[in-house]
Amino acid sequence: MLTKTIKEENKFQKDSTVGSYWITTFGCQMNKADSERMAGTLEKMGYTRAEEELKADLVLYNTCTIRDNAEQKVYSFLGKQAKRKHKTPSLKLVVAGCLAQQEGESLLRRVPELDLVMGPQHVNNLENLLGKVDSGNQVAATEETFISEDITNARRESSICGWVNIIYGCNERCSYCVVPSVRGKEQSRYPYAIKSEIQKLAHENFKEITLLGQNIDAYGRDLPGTTKEGRKENTLTDLLYYIHDVEGIRRIRFATSHPRYFSKRLIQACYELDKVCEHFHIPFQSGNNEILKLMARGYTIDKYKRIIENIRSLMPNASITADAIVAFPGESEEQYRDTLRLITDIGFDQVMTAAYSPRPNTPAALWHNQISEEVKKERLKEINELVETTSKKRNERYKNNIESVLIEGLNPKNSSQIMGRTRTNRLTFVEIPKNINFNFSLGDEINVKINEARSFSLTGALSL
Repeated sequence: MLTKTIKEENKFQKDSTVGSYWITTFGCQMNKADSERMAGTLEKMGYTRAEEELKADLVLYNTCTIRDNAEQKVYSFLGKQAKRKHKTPSLKLVVAGCLAQQEGESLLRRVPELDLVMGPQHVNNLENLLGKVDSGNQVAATEETFISEDITNARRESSICGWVNIIYGCNERCSYCVVPSVRGKEQSRYPYAIKSEIQKLAHENFKEITLLGQNIDAYGRDLPGTTKEGRKENTLTDLLYYIHDVEGIRRIRFATSHPRYFSKRLIQACYELDKVCEHFHIPFQSGNNEILKLMARGYTIDKYKRIIENIRSLMPNASITADAIVAFPGESEEQYRDTLRLITDIGFDQVMTAAYSPRPNTPAALWHNQISEEVKKERLKEINELVETTSKKRNERYKNNIESVLIEGLNPKNSSQIMGRTRTNRLTFVEIPKNINFNFSLGDEINVKINEARSFSLTGALSL
């Protein structure tokens, strides 16, 4: 029997409602965390979550602009809602996130049925912005602003695992990336505010937290204070030591890292701190130094390999995942092959891949040596096949091992299985025993003997 100890879904709701809402989230973990905060704000205002998108009184699309296909999907969704608004004028349409920031008022002109366009820096101000809409205004909130401390009470999708933002924005200038122009400059939260949020999550029975940042290794660079050694007083490493003692939290993760700033001191902290999971997501983007230089990534392949070596010297079974881009402008066949060789040489647990997509206001989008769509498709297909093979090979090391799995819920495709993740972030399915009295709750950690390893998940049996 699976028992669930969570907050009631209506914990934010007022006695009377102002209507129902629907949020669709596109993109990364940062967007997912933003959507949870906006959902919390809406429920605080008296909205209830709709059962269907097409029946909601307020529809919010939290958007991504990292690739063109993500943008086009948003416009497709908007088209359906715009037609609906002609029949139901009271419908409120909101576009938030990176596409909203990129397009600004031009999005209002393109889709005049929209009520509110708001960039990521305005997530905490949703209630005030909707107040302006209720006063009869069409609103665009995309000006750069300081992000006030996160006072919103997020409506979290999980009752066990929680996102915790620690730094907003990005100061890097990778030649292909639109993120700095849509998410703004780096803004670190103060350690006490972060710890306070984590303590609140622990009080609500959360067991795992993931620290989030567009470039999480940059945490603290904008905060005051330096040590006697001359380094910044507040770094990601220092934050991990500071929050580690929060009672009730069993697992700590962080993402996404940048190889330019990934330090030995951080690796040592992850090794020493029991709650920090042995999973590191460190994008490399290309396996060729010339392409990395064109991307303005600020490191070499040798440096990247040393990071992985340093991790594995202390934590041999750590999970290493990454991001890679193929068909960057000017990338030769041999340079592309270097990326394939790096994947094979390192033996990644998983690699998130993408074909290069030109983005507005980025240097690489203006270069004349763009790769054809046909070549992009070919390279993406090949690298994905390699990633699947490599991941399967890496996962073989779990077979017959006993792994600790944090229970997150039932397998939505098979109710006879529970599912959760190992400390190394491997999704694991476990058959519910039928011959014994097996009671457990979400958030319990169970020992599982792994009997099947696939490319992207594991299956096992309860180890008694």
